[in-house]
Amino acid sequence: MNTQLNTSTKPALLLGLCLAVGLAGAAWLFGQQLLAVKALDRVVQVKGLSERDVNADTVIWPIKFTEVGDDLAQLMAGIERKNEQVRAFLLLHGFEAPEISVAVPQIQDRQAGYQDGNSRQARYTVTSTLSVYSHKVDQALLAMPKLIELSKNGIAIAGQDYDAKPEFLYSELNQLKPQMIEEATKNGRAVAEKFAADAGSQVGKIRSANQGQFSIADRDTSTPHIKKVRVVSTLEFYLTD
Repeated sequence: MNTQLNTSTKPALLLGLCLAVGLAGAAWLFGQQLLAVKALDRVVQVKGLSERDVNADTVIWPIKFTEVGDDLAQLMAGIERKNEQVRAFLLLHGFEAPEISVAVPQIQDRQAGYQDGNSRQARYTVTSTLSVYSHKVDQALLAMPKLIELSKNGIAIAGQDYDAKPEFLYSELNQLKPQMIEEATKNGRAVAEKFAADAGSQVGKIRSANQGQFSIADRDTSTPHIKKVRVVSTLEFYLTD
């Protein structure tokens, strides 16, 4: 009787043993996978910075002046004459005719709207604006202080108005991008390596990277023709023992 029982239980015992070994192996593999995932989760996120000072390569220079009076025809004739004087000034200082444009004069008629009966102001105000669009930034910088010479001819240049201030642009950003992204990445890795050294680890491969937005701004208010180009990249590096 016992012999029959032992014979019938052997397959069950063998099956149970196989299941136990299989479960143990699966548990070991699962543990190894958890350790691998945990290792992959060991990352450090840093910011990498790159900055450059560059010279503007384009200038937009509006030159604005205003005439007032009661005779509109006389005012318009004076505006045309003074436009030619400003144009001659610009040509003299190295700009070419295609770089100079003249906007339609703006005319304000004080009698067209509300009028104070006691007002003794001139009826018309005519404003003319000539604009220079050029890549000759250095020549523009030399000519701007000399614009005061036009006052000798009775041309009062509006230099303080917001829409009369020159604008300087930089258009070669695409040429700088590869170098600056590389520099920002190196800067970010240096920061990550310092963090890893403090934590007793080493920096591995990049897990993810976001180059960030490039910005171009005046370096300071007194030198708007010098631009500061800046990019901040966000980088994640794996950490290893």
